[in-house]
Amino acid sequence: MTTMQHPIRVAAQLHPQHGTWRELRRAAIDADALGYDLLYTWDHFSPLNGEPEGPHFECWSLLAAWAEATERIELGPLVACNAYRNPSLHADIARTVDHVSDGRVIMGLGAGWFRRDFDRYGYPFGTFGSRIDQLGDDVPVIIGRLAAANPPALRRMPILVAGTGLQRTIPIVARHADIWHAHFPDRPEELEPAVAALRGACDEISRDPAEIEWSVGLEPDDLDRFLEEDVERYVAMGLTQFTLGFSGPAWNVDAGRRWLEWRDMKNAAAVA
Repeated sequence: MTTMQHPIRVAAQLHPQHGTWRELRRAAIDADALGYDLLYTWDHFSPLNGEPEGPHFECWSLLAAWAEATERIELGPLVACNAYRNPSLHADIARTVDHVSDGRVIMGLGAGWFRRDFDRYGYPFGTFGSRIDQLGDDVPVIIGRLAAANPPALRRMPILVAGTGLQRTIPIVARHADIWHAHFPDRPEELEPAVAALRGACDEISRDPAEIEWSVGLEPDDLDRFLEEDVERYVAMGLTQFTLGFSGPAWNVDAGRRWLEWRDMKNAAAVA
Protein backbone atom coordinates (compact mmCIF):
# COMPACT_ATOMS: atom_id res chain seq x y z
CA MET A 1 0.00 0.00 0.00
CA THR A 2 1.26 3.50 -0.85
CA THR A 3 2.18 5.67 2.14
CA MET A 4 0.07 8.84 2.26
CA GLN A 5 2.17 11.81 1.17
CA HIS A 6 -0.58 14.35 1.89
CA PRO A 7 -3.34 14.44 4.49
CA ILE A 8 -6.75 13.28 3.37
CA ARG A 9 -8.87 16.27 2.39
CA VAL A 10 -12.56 16.32 1.53
CA ALA A 11 -14.15 18.91 -0.74
CA ALA A 12 -17.74 19.86 -1.44
CA GLN A 13 -18.54 20.77 -5.03
CA LEU A 14 -21.82 22.66 -5.20
CA HIS A 15 -23.27 22.35 -8.69
CA PRO A 16 -24.55 25.91 -9.29
CA GLN A 17 -27.79 24.91 -11.01
CA HIS A 18 -31.50 24.38 -10.31
CA GLY A 19 -31.76 26.42 -7.14
CA THR A 20 -31.53 29.86 -5.58
CA TRP A 21 -28.58 32.00 -4.53
CA ARG A 22 -29.87 32.03 -0.96
CA GLU A 23 -29.67 28.23 -0.75
CA LEU A 24 -26.25 28.13 -2.45
CA ARG A 25 -24.94 30.62 0.08
CA ARG A 26 -26.40 28.62 2.95
CA ALA A 27 -24.78 25.41 1.65
CA ALA A 28 -21.38 27.11 1.38
CA ILE A 29 -21.63 28.38 4.95
CA ASP A 30 -22.73 24.92 6.11
CA ALA A 31 -19.76 23.28 4.34
CA ASP A 32 -17.44 25.71 6.09
CA ALA A 33 -19.01 25.03 9.49
CA LEU A 34 -19.09 21.24 9.06
CA GLY A 35 -15.35 21.12 8.41
CA TYR A 36 -14.97 20.43 4.72
CA ASP A 37 -11.49 21.34 3.59
CA LEU A 38 -12.40 22.79 0.21
CA LEU A 39 -15.39 24.33 -1.54
CA TYR A 40 -15.64 24.05 -5.32
CA THR A 41 -18.07 25.02 -8.03
CA TRP A 42 -17.89 24.49 -11.79
CA ASP A 43 -17.42 26.85 -14.72
CA HIS A 44 -20.38 26.47 -17.06
CA PHE A 45 -23.03 28.81 -18.39
CA SER A 46 -26.09 26.58 -18.15
CA PRO A 47 -27.05 23.37 -16.34
CA LEU A 48 -25.21 20.17 -17.18
CA ASN A 49 -28.22 18.01 -16.40
CA GLY A 50 -31.92 18.43 -15.82
CA GLU A 51 -33.71 21.29 -17.56
CA PRO A 52 -31.06 22.83 -19.88
CA GLU A 53 -32.55 26.31 -19.49
CA GLY A 54 -32.99 26.01 -15.73
CA PRO A 55 -31.48 28.36 -13.12
CA HIS A 56 -27.69 28.59 -13.18
CA PHE A 57 -24.98 30.86 -11.72
CA GLU A 58 -21.60 32.03 -13.03
CA CYS A 59 -18.40 30.62 -11.56
CA TRP A 60 -16.14 33.48 -10.42
CA SER A 61 -18.98 35.77 -9.28
CA LEU A 62 -20.21 32.92 -7.12
CA LEU A 63 -16.73 32.27 -5.70
CA ALA A 64 -16.29 35.92 -4.78
CA ALA A 65 -19.58 35.88 -2.87
CA TRP A 66 -18.65 32.62 -1.13
CA ALA A 67 -15.28 34.10 -0.20
CA GLU A 68 -17.06 36.87 1.67
CA ALA A 69 -19.61 34.54 3.28
CA THR A 70 -17.18 31.89 4.58
CA GLU A 71 -14.27 32.01 7.02
CA ARG A 72 -11.70 29.21 6.68
CA ILE A 73 -12.55 26.81 3.84
CA GLU A 74 -10.38 26.92 0.70
CA LEU A 75 -12.32 27.57 -2.48
CA GLY A 76 -12.00 27.61 -6.23
CA PRO A 77 -13.34 26.39 -9.55
CA LEU A 78 -13.37 22.70 -10.38
CA VAL A 79 -12.44 23.70 -12.91
CA ALA A 80 -12.31 27.05 -14.71
CA CYS A 81 -12.31 26.67 -18.49
CA ASN A 82 -9.08 28.15 -19.79
CA ALA A 83 -10.67 29.03 -23.13
CA TYR A 84 -13.22 31.45 -21.68
CA ARG A 85 -10.82 34.12 -20.45
CA ASN A 86 -7.59 35.83 -21.41
CA PRO A 87 -4.99 34.19 -19.13
CA SER A 88 -3.76 37.45 -17.58
CA LEU A 89 -7.33 38.58 -16.92
CA HIS A 90 -8.07 35.15 -15.47
CA ALA A 91 -5.17 35.52 -13.05
CA ASP A 92 -6.41 38.97 -12.01
CA ILE A 93 -9.89 37.63 -11.32
CA ALA A 94 -8.47 34.81 -9.20
CA ARG A 95 -6.10 36.98 -7.15
CA THR A 96 -8.88 39.53 -6.50
CA VAL A 97 -11.09 36.75 -5.11
CA ASP A 98 -8.04 35.55 -3.19
CA HIS A 99 -7.91 38.92 -1.39
CA VAL A 100 -11.64 38.79 -0.68
CA SER A 101 -11.08 35.37 0.90
CA ASP A 102 -7.93 36.30 2.88
CA GLY A 103 -5.81 33.94 0.79
CA ARG A 104 -7.97 30.84 0.36
CA VAL A 105 -8.28 30.51 -3.43
CA ILE A 106 -7.17 27.47 -5.44
CA MET A 107 -6.78 28.15 -9.17
CA GLY A 108 -8.44 25.16 -10.82
CA LEU A 109 -7.89 24.95 -14.58
CA GLY A 110 -9.02 22.73 -17.43
CA ALA A 111 -9.24 22.86 -21.21
CA GLY A 112 -13.06 22.80 -21.45
CA TRP A 113 -15.32 20.24 -23.05
CA PHE A 114 -18.99 21.34 -22.98
CA ARG A 115 -19.67 22.50 -26.52
CA ARG A 116 -22.95 24.22 -25.67
CA ASP A 117 -21.04 26.69 -23.48
CA PHE A 118 -18.63 27.53 -26.30
CA ASP A 119 -21.36 27.92 -28.90
CA ARG A 120 -23.71 29.92 -26.69
CA TYR A 121 -21.08 32.51 -25.75
CA GLY A 122 -19.21 32.61 -29.06
CA TYR A 123 -15.94 30.97 -28.04
CA PRO A 124 -14.17 28.90 -30.72
CA PHE A 125 -14.42 25.24 -29.79
CA GLY A 126 -11.44 24.08 -31.82
CA THR A 127 -10.32 20.52 -31.19
CA PHE A 128 -9.48 18.64 -28.02
CA GLY A 129 -5.82 18.87 -28.96
CA SER A 130 -5.91 22.61 -29.64
CA ARG A 131 -7.66 23.33 -26.35
CA ILE A 132 -5.12 21.26 -24.40
CA ASP A 133 -2.23 22.94 -26.20
CA GLN A 134 -3.66 26.36 -25.35
CA LEU A 135 -3.97 25.31 -21.70
CA GLY A 136 -0.31 24.33 -21.72
CA ASP A 137 0.63 27.73 -23.14
CA ASP A 138 -1.57 29.70 -20.76
CA VAL A 139 -0.80 28.08 -17.40
CA PRO A 140 2.70 29.67 -17.20
CA VAL A 141 1.18 33.04 -18.14
CA ILE A 142 -1.35 32.72 -15.32
CA ILE A 143 1.35 31.74 -12.82
CA GLY A 144 3.53 34.66 -13.89
CA ARG A 145 0.70 37.16 -13.69
CA LEU A 146 -0.31 35.93 -10.24
CA ALA A 147 3.21 36.69 -9.03
CA ALA A 148 3.55 40.05 -10.79
CA ALA A 149 0.14 41.64 -10.14
CA ASN A 150 -0.15 44.49 -7.63
CA PRO A 151 -1.20 43.50 -5.08
CA PRO A 152 -0.17 39.88 -5.65
CA ALA A 153 -2.15 36.95 -4.30
CA LEU A 154 -1.87 36.57 -0.54
CA ARG A 155 -0.04 33.27 -0.88
CA ARG A 156 1.54 31.24 -3.64
CA MET A 157 -1.82 30.26 -5.09
CA PRO A 158 -2.10 26.48 -5.60
CA ILE A 159 -2.59 25.50 -9.25
CA LEU A 160 -4.96 22.61 -9.86
CA VAL A 161 -5.00 21.04 -13.33
CA ALA A 162 -7.74 18.57 -14.27
CA GLY A 163 -7.54 15.78 -16.80
CA THR A 164 -6.22 12.33 -17.55
CA GLY A 165 -4.98 12.70 -21.13
CA LEU A 166 -1.75 10.73 -21.24
CA GLN A 167 0.03 12.60 -24.02
CA ARG A 168 -0.96 16.24 -23.50
CA THR A 169 -2.63 16.87 -20.14
CA ILE A 170 -0.48 14.77 -17.83
CA PRO A 171 2.76 16.55 -18.86
CA ILE A 172 1.11 19.90 -17.98
CA VAL A 173 0.20 18.48 -14.56
CA ALA A 174 3.74 17.23 -14.00
CA ARG A 175 5.32 20.56 -14.89
CA HIS A 176 2.94 23.07 -13.30
CA ALA A 177 0.32 21.60 -10.95
CA ASP A 178 0.22 21.59 -7.18
CA ILE A 179 -2.97 19.50 -7.36
CA TRP A 180 -4.02 16.99 -10.02
CA HIS A 181 -7.75 16.37 -10.37
CA ALA A 182 -8.42 13.07 -12.13
CA HIS A 183 -12.08 13.77 -12.89
CA PHE A 184 -14.92 11.44 -11.82
CA PRO A 185 -14.01 7.81 -12.64
CA ASP A 186 -16.39 4.93 -12.10
CA ARG A 187 -13.74 2.60 -10.68
CA PRO A 188 -10.13 2.97 -9.45
CA GLU A 189 -8.63 0.88 -12.24
CA GLU A 190 -9.68 3.53 -14.75
CA LEU A 191 -6.96 5.79 -13.34
CA GLU A 192 -4.09 3.32 -13.44
CA PRO A 193 -2.79 4.45 -16.87
CA ALA A 194 -2.93 8.12 -15.86
CA VAL A 195 -1.18 7.45 -12.55
CA ALA A 196 1.60 5.60 -14.36
CA ALA A 197 1.84 8.39 -16.95
CA LEU A 198 2.09 11.07 -14.26
CA ARG A 199 4.86 9.22 -12.48
CA GLY A 200 6.69 8.87 -15.77
CA ALA A 201 6.22 12.54 -16.72
CA CYS A 202 7.53 13.64 -13.33
CA ASP A 203 10.55 11.37 -13.70
CA GLU A 204 11.34 12.99 -17.06
CA ILE A 205 11.65 16.44 -15.46
CA SER A 206 13.14 15.20 -12.17
CA ARG A 207 10.11 16.19 -10.12
CA ASP A 208 8.91 14.12 -7.19
CA PRO A 209 5.28 13.17 -7.99
CA ALA A 210 4.59 13.24 -4.24
CA GLU A 211 4.84 17.03 -4.43
CA ILE A 212 1.49 16.96 -6.23
CA GLU A 213 -1.75 16.38 -4.32
CA TRP A 214 -3.84 13.84 -6.25
CA SER A 215 -7.59 14.37 -6.33
CA VAL A 216 -10.65 12.50 -7.53
CA GLY A 217 -14.36 13.32 -7.59
CA LEU A 218 -17.58 11.42 -7.07
CA GLU A 219 -21.12 12.14 -8.09
CA PRO A 220 -23.97 12.96 -5.67
CA ASP A 221 -25.61 9.55 -6.02
CA ASP A 222 -22.37 7.63 -5.33
CA LEU A 223 -21.25 8.94 -1.93
CA ASP A 224 -21.98 5.85 0.15
CA ARG A 225 -20.90 3.18 -2.35
CA PHE A 226 -17.67 5.01 -3.08
CA LEU A 227 -16.82 5.25 0.62
CA GLU A 228 -17.69 1.63 1.34
CA GLU A 229 -16.15 -0.02 -1.73
CA ASP A 230 -13.56 2.12 -3.50
CA VAL A 231 -12.01 4.85 -1.38
CA GLU A 232 -9.25 2.76 0.21
CA ARG A 233 -8.13 1.57 -3.22
CA TYR A 234 -7.79 5.18 -4.35
CA VAL A 235 -5.75 6.01 -1.24
CA ALA A 236 -3.49 3.04 -1.95
CA MET A 237 -2.93 4.47 -5.44
CA GLY A 238 -1.87 7.80 -3.95
CA LEU A 239 -5.06 9.87 -4.12
CA THR A 240 -5.81 11.90 -1.02
CA GLN A 241 -8.29 14.62 -2.02
CA PHE A 242 -11.91 13.57 -2.53
CA THR A 243 -14.56 15.89 -3.95
CA LEU A 244 -18.19 15.15 -3.13
CA GLY A 245 -20.71 16.53 -5.61
CA PHE A 246 -23.94 18.12 -4.36
CA SER A 247 -26.88 19.19 -6.50
CA GLY A 248 -29.51 21.88 -6.13
CA PRO A 249 -31.98 22.96 -5.06
CA ALA A 250 -30.97 21.81 -1.54
CA TRP A 251 -27.19 21.18 -1.81
CA ASN A 252 -27.32 18.91 1.21
CA VAL A 253 -23.68 18.98 2.34
CA ASP A 254 -24.71 17.28 5.58
CA ALA A 255 -24.83 14.04 3.55
CA GLY A 256 -21.02 14.03 3.59
CA ARG A 257 -20.65 13.69 7.37
CA ARG A 258 -19.46 10.06 7.08
CA TRP A 259 -16.72 11.22 4.73
CA LEU A 260 -15.54 13.84 7.20
CA GLU A 261 -15.45 11.23 9.97
CA TRP A 262 -13.47 8.86 7.72
CA ARG A 263 -11.03 11.67 6.87
CA ASP A 264 -10.42 12.43 10.52
CA MET A 265 -9.87 8.75 11.32
CA LYS A 266 -7.39 8.29 8.43
CA ASN A 267 -5.42 11.42 9.24
CA ALA A 268 -5.23 10.55 12.94
CA ALA A 269 -3.98 7.06 12.08
CA ALA A 270 -1.35 8.48 9.73
CA VAL A 271 -0.03 10.79 12.44
CA ALA A 272 0.02 7.96 14.98
